[in-house]
Amino acid sequence: MSDLRTSRTRLVGAATAVLAALSLTACNDGTGTQDEGAAATKRPSSTASSTAAASNAPGTTALSDSSDSSDSSSPGATGSSASAGADSAATGSTTVTRTPAAKAPAASTTPVTCEGSNTKAVAAPLTRPVNHMLLTVTNTGSRTCFLYGYPAVRFGESQSVPPVIKDSQPQAVVTLEPGQAGYASVNLSATDGSAANSYTATSLTGYFQGRSLSGSVGKGASPALPAKGVYVDDSLKVTYWQQSMDDAVSW
Repeated sequence: MSDLRTSRTRLVGAATAVLAALSLTACNDGTGTQDEGAAATKRPSSTASSTAAASNAPGTTALSDSSDSSDSSSPGATGSSASAGADSAATGSTTVTRTPAAKAPAASTTPVTCEGSNTKAVAAPLTRPVNHMLLTVTNTGSRTCFLYGYPAVRFGESQSVPPVIKDSQPQAVVTLEPGQAGYASVNLSATDGSAANSYTATSLTGYFQGRSLSGSVGKGASPALPAKGVYVDDSLKVTYWQQSMDDAVSW
């Protein structure tokens, strides 16, 4: 009876030793039993691992859906930006007040008074009528000028100017466009020699009247006389300025 107990005790001990050895072996080679659900939860997926590795790699940029949708180099994005810019420009042009560039002022066309600085005067003795001289004044300026009244002429050293022939006054003021000429004649001396104080003049100065006819205006003129001069006496007188040469020499 005691042998039976001893044998059973040995059998139980041996079985316990075998189980202990099996358990130890399983723990050492990593094939021990574990929960499959927990393992699946804790094990990182290969996709996630690859993404993480790519993100952490030097010089590598991870792409996402948001970066694709905002790619400014795509044709759609470029067209949209251009359209928006065009719309903005169009909108701005309707609200901004544009001031035209300043223009250079045009030359004034207002007429001026004819005088020495804008005319050229010529004195020419006439053979018919005798003892007469024709004064011609040409507008050399760029604006229309008016010849008012009559020429105030001085021969040589004379201190007075000859009177005007009143009946020669024209109905309108003589108007000279640029390049046009006006005329007046000078009765130098009496044809019968009846006038006194005759002399030969070798120089002539002429002055221009203004609108008020109360004195000279502007610069005078000094047309040349013939080298031998002209013979004048107390009968010296002038006509008003005339628009035509024929009207001037008819007095």
